[in-house]
Amino acid sequence: MWRVKLSTSPSGASHEAGWTEGGIEVNLTIEKSAAASPEAGGGDSPQGAGLDAGPDMGMAAGQLAGSDACSLDNYLSLPDHSMDGRIAAAREQLGAAAIILGHHYQRDEVIRFADFTGDSYKLSKTAAKTEAKYILFCGVHFMAESADVLGRDGQQVILPDLNAGCSMADMAEISQVEACWEALERLRLSDEIIPITYMNSTAAIKAFCGEHGGLVCTSSNARAAFEWAFKRGKRILFLPDQHLGRNTGYAMGIPMDEMVVWDPWSIQLGSIQLGSVQLGTIASGQTAERLAASRVLLWKGHCAVHQRFLPGHVDQARAKYPGIQVIVHPECRWEVCQKADALGSTEQLIALVERAPKGTMFAIGTEIHLVNRLARRFAAEGKRIITLDDTGCLCTTMYRISPHHLAWALENLVEGRVVNRIAVRPQVKHWARVALDRMLELA
Repeated sequence: MWRVKLSTSPSGASHEAGWTEGGIEVNLTIEKSAAASPEAGGGDSPQGAGLDAGPDMGMAAGQLAGSDACSLDNYLSLPDHSMDGRIAAAREQLGAAAIILGHHYQRDEVIRFADFTGDSYKLSKTAAKTEAKYILFCGVHFMAESADVLGRDGQQVILPDLNAGCSMADMAEISQVEACWEALERLRLSDEIIPITYMNSTAAIKAFCGEHGGLVCTSSNARAAFEWAFKRGKRILFLPDQHLGRNTGYAMGIPMDEMVVWDPWSIQLGSIQLGSVQLGTIASGQTAERLAASRVLLWKGHCAVHQRFLPGHVDQARAKYPGIQVIVHPECRWEVCQKADALGSTEQLIALVERAPKGTMFAIGTEIHLVNRLARRFAAEGKRIITLDDTGCLCTTMYRISPHHLAWALENLVEGRVVNRIAVRPQVKHWARVALDRMLELA
């Protein structure tokens, strides 16, 4: 039969293509084969996949059989609820060999099957401490990359749907960041700059920061990362979320005019002059003088969900519900954060609600699935929780992972096939790990 697999291509393959995506080296091979190695993403032997196979291991829940038994198309045509029993049965067969991670923004139909829930960094660290060989990350692409970077040798990370990306992470491509750095070198500014990337970035961007003396931060330790960087350099290049960078810098007392936006898509016409040196065109939308006078260079990126919250939403919530507490994620615009009662990472927002007295009402500026989940959880305590924008701010890329994708990935594992494996190239993994390890210094 014909099989498509993502793996290292064997010699003599019928069709082969290779590319790099987000720090991942991908080889697509279409070959006519009866079997392939589960370690490379294919194969029919459960024993070869490292599973504790029993006599019925090769038969998925629902007793599927045939060469295309685990084709995704066979799942997507079925109702959501029909996946529940199959997911449960596959998990029982796999046992401790596989764990499911569910990000806070994941849809309820999927996250209820998660062994662990949390933000991306917390989940990646948790998975690395388990004995599981297979990590099914119900999140987005950069999260699965981080799990692979932080994972133990032998662990394999699976993203149930490869289309589950992150618009923010995609706004900083490695070629653009390298071009930015080259421009800063021409301006003779690079030696004074420490690059910091938010966790919501590709492994390639994390590796770039690690290799250039920088580090990774989360939304909860961004200020500590800024302080770490300013001890080592004059200014910061912050990637890829301009809002988190601006909110962090402002909270530290950095004037707004000392935080400039680097726009990778803007071409400034003419040449740049720094003193007597002719430097050529800089693709940033900034003058050489502004860049030289800056303390923070903010990459022009944002979260598609948190960008939707506007200052008017805060005003409307206060007008409609006097006394309401407005709490928002620091990925929101500066104007929104200034009007809010408190800012916080996902975990910090949850803690604010947990600590609040009974009867408190909150309008929360973050992804709608988490808001709705908190509303149900704390209703018994008399706490009322609504979204700051009642049109519903949904992370559409996170939503792409459905019960069908989860069942498909699990049942393929039951049959000894690893699908949608996310494997970061060794060199990228090394420097990304350096950047993440530097973050541990912040504690």
